[in-house]
Amino acid sequence: MSEEASVEALLEEARLTAWMPPAVERLRLRQAANLSRAQVAAAVGVGRTTVANWEAGSSEPTPPGRLKYLRLLKGLAEIYPAPAPAAPAPAPAVPEAFTPALETLRGPNGLAVEGEPGPCIRCGVITTHQSIEGYPLHVGAMCRPATTAPVTTALSTPASNPVSPTPAPVPTRPQRRARSAARAQDETTGLIGRAVHEELEKAAGDVDIALNALVKRAINDVMRLFDETRATARYQFTAYPALPDILKKPSKKEPDQIWEARPSFRHPDYSLRAPGDIKVTALDVNAAYLSALKCWLPIGKLEHSTGTDGLDPKRSGVHLITPAEWVHPHLPDPIGDRDEPGALWVTNATLRLLQRLSGPKYGLVEAPAIHESWTSGATENFLDALRKTLTAARETALAEDDTLTLEYIKAMYSKFISTMGESIHNREMVRPDWMHIIHSQAYANLWGKAYKAHQAGLDIISMMGTDELHVTGDWRQVFTEGRGVSEMKIKHGDAKASGEYTIGKATR
Repeated sequence: MSEEASVEALLEEARLTAWMPPAVERLRLRQAANLSRAQVAAAVGVGRTTVANWEAGSSEPTPPGRLKYLRLLKGLAEIYPAPAPAAPAPAPAVPEAFTPALETLRGPNGLAVEGEPGPCIRCGVITTHQSIEGYPLHVGAMCRPATTAPVTTALSTPASNPVSPTPAPVPTRPQRRARSAARAQDETTGLIGRAVHEELEKAAGDVDIALNALVKRAINDVMRLFDETRATARYQFTAYPALPDILKKPSKKEPDQIWEARPSFRHPDYSLRAPGDIKVTALDVNAAYLSALKCWLPIGKLEHSTGTDGLDPKRSGVHLITPAEWVHPHLPDPIGDRDEPGALWVTNATLRLLQRLSGPKYGLVEAPAIHESWTSGATENFLDALRKTLTAARETALAEDDTLTLEYIKAMYSKFISTMGESIHNREMVRPDWMHIIHSQAYANLWGKAYKAHQAGLDIISMMGTDELHVTGDWRQVFTEGRGVSEMKIKHGDAKASGEYTIGKATR
């Protein structure tokens, strides 16, 4: 680049930066052009959360995406100029004379903010969300068909009839939240069906081509689902917290310091090499990672504490512990198979499992010694709406024997988990602590199934990964057979294609 071109580029950026519109105008311009945050983010090379923060005013555009973003805004402002300001007038007594800008009030994270319930100024149905002017308005002005007469109908009662209409009963908060959650689930499940239909149509009905396309778009699609299911959420979260060194990878090929307690258990009394007629069934846990989305996740910046100071059932994170010795050779060690003894960093999911097993109900092991922790306030329901949406779509696909949708859903939740840490494929969040906790929760869930089988008199021959459990005896008396999330099925398609085999007693 010539010296003159370099100077002109600097001047262009200076002019654009000086012109920078306020956050509310950035939002207006994007919405006027009917662009999604994902489209803007892809065009300027940032994440959707970053665009949301710019539009909410919680952060200002910075390089390297600032100049592209400013150019986009400048171009949109020329196409969609701001409307002339209206002459100030006193607020009307009733909203029928008010023409609102149908924009939802959002918080610093770009999510809709809940307030006191009231009849939506657009459709009249009760909502807990508001417009930027403070009037009740459904999220994004996306109103559902009204089941009752709009507010304007009631307000237009002739003056000759002085009897005030009986106000509609305001539902309690649990009813409102249940209704909004059900509606959000219906809308987001529809997104999955439309994506499958779209790719099948592009592929002219070729299922393999459509599946490849769906897998490639799975990360973007699941992040959109995540955003949609967060629309009525009450918890704000930190997408890019400052991470302690233990959660940072020393290099791309080296892991961080968190131990996920991955099991690789073999029963010491049995052997595949020994001849025998003991029947073993290899069981498969359905959608193990999908179920593990139900776990305690820290939603804020991680804070350091020592000893048990930061230990709180409503906090979550990672902990440096020294686990007690496991003395039950016929049951998998809940800490997994380690090469070296001593202290190690584990997730809150692993610590909670160890604490339960050391309590009076189980009494299987001594409580671990806790040396230090990195935790924040937590909730078990943070990903629950996403989990329920994907589970409902999965159940529908199973009922319709829709393998394509099943594989697409699996790609979405597995990639959602695997890329929420340090990944170039997902720049919407950097939460390696979440990834480790969800993995560990899946292992803890599998341990619970193994213990349930053991208590029912079955021997645990082996337990591997997050979804594989090999047992002796009549497993159907313990688990429900099927392909549902809460069910188990015989494992097929691996080295033991039949899912059933025989072993013998190990020789000493």
